[in-house]
Amino acid sequence: MNSINRRSALLAGLAVAGGGALAACGGSGSTPALVSPGSKVVATTDKKRKGTGKVRNVTLTAAPAMLDLGGKVMAKSWAYGGRTPGKEIRLSAGDTLAAELSNQLPDRTTTSIHWHGIALRADMDGVPPATQSAVRAGRNFTYRFLADTPGTYFFHPHVGVQLDRGLHAPLIVEDPREPLSYDDEWVVVLDDWVDGVTGTPDQVLAELGHGMGGMDMGGAGHGGSSGHDMGDMGGMDMSGGDSGKGGESSSGSMKFMLMGARSSLLGGDAGDVKYPYHLVNGRVPADPDVYTGKPGRRVRLRVVNAGGDTAYRVALGGHKLTITHTDGFPVAHQEVDALLVGMGERYDVLVTLADGVFPLVAVAEGKNASGMALVRTGSGTAPKPTVRPRELDGMIMNAAGLRAADDVRLATRKTDRVHRIELTGGMARYDWGINGKRFDMKHPTAHPVLVEQGERVRLDFVNKTDMWHPMHLHGHTYQLGTGGPRKDTTIVLPGRTVSVYFDADNPGQWMLHCHNAYHGEAGMMALLAYQA
Repeated sequence: MNSINRRSALLAGLAVAGGGALAACGGSGSTPALVSPGSKVVATTDKKRKGTGKVRNVTLTAAPAMLDLGGKVMAKSWAYGGRTPGKEIRLSAGDTLAAELSNQLPDRTTTSIHWHGIALRADMDGVPPATQSAVRAGRNFTYRFLADTPGTYFFHPHVGVQLDRGLHAPLIVEDPREPLSYDDEWVVVLDDWVDGVTGTPDQVLAELGHGMGGMDMGGAGHGGSSGHDMGDMGGMDMSGGDSGKGGESSSGSMKFMLMGARSSLLGGDAGDVKYPYHLVNGRVPADPDVYTGKPGRRVRLRVVNAGGDTAYRVALGGHKLTITHTDGFPVAHQEVDALLVGMGERYDVLVTLADGVFPLVAVAEGKNASGMALVRTGSGTAPKPTVRPRELDGMIMNAAGLRAADDVRLATRKTDRVHRIELTGGMARYDWGINGKRFDMKHPTAHPVLVEQGERVRLDFVNKTDMWHPMHLHGHTYQLGTGGPRKDTTIVLPGRTVSVYFDADNPGQWMLHCHNAYHGEAGMMALLAYQA
């Protein structure tokens, strides 16, 4: 694949075609009885998971924190244990995690923890009100589940836009029979940062929720986005004559909406939000996190995009990256120069370290900004925070250009059910939805995407908007097309269709949503539910 043009591997693969011509099922008539997260069949399925008998006990305290992001940048935010990212949780496949959440957030704020990417029992998925009641301020709740699939995961709240604060941390499930050979690991968490610097995520959502105000954006609305590609309009009055909107500055100009963010890799409009900082392991580029190693050592990088609205193009200056996993599942190894990582996605790569000081750069795709960390194996001067290694413009890979490893590829079988999942809405009204409906968390079972235990299901993500969306399915992994990688989050470009397959083997009620924190909260969610 190294002979392929640096972008063609990515762009050609992002519209994975699904096979078979089946009629969409479900979604009509009265809603049948659904498997509740606390039902007997959920518990019965969980008992079939193979466990070690070991229990890993942790306490996670969600509380206000003054966070040191480096370079004299302090942010008043919320975090687990007073740091961001939170302290990594690491266990072995088959171990049980018993994580007690202590909610010490202010102003009677409720919260939860979603264990992103883990195919766990439904009542531990952390999605109020679908799978549990929200954890009230001053209260505790213990998440207890068996983690039987090795991989790189992370955890974060599933209440409002709390994800875009400091409330997230990596979760690493080690393989006791690890097939890879390497000398060390480095977990790399990417994040776009606004909280406590220029505003709060709630203020961002309030401003975005007004859409483009009174401006004539042309052709926008339900079923299509304006794309808001109008150059750098940060100083323009976007208020549309409506003063006093939440999150806007006193002058009426848009404080948080980013104008003119464009990326050909993302099919056009790259994002909505203007972030003052992009962090790697909680540090700004001017005062970066440093990994210290030795030349010639082979290191496994576990890359997690915990951001709210930013895809990152990631490269390590002077090095090639060998992709081994995406979203926890192994792939046929592929050597590349750079990765494109959407929100919620994870990649594992192997790299053999050279001698010197090298920048690990995470470009905020289309946003003219970046995060940076350093790899130091010898003497040398640290590069400038704005460094741009040539690898960033080399062979750039996305999951759609990869193939599943043989041992995790889905067995060939007849598809029992197909659902068309249209991604709808736009920036003009900020009316993001699925199949023309904005999800109502107060009535989560109103319009479920129905499946039955044991079915092979195909989801056709049909992007009818002018923006890209990283689509995440809880409680399962799906396969891109008939031979692509196993994933739980995948990029769907504007105007494209991506077909994914999964086996309905984990009963309950599961969220299916865009992992752009603001798109999801605005309504681009659906409930995938098992029929009782």
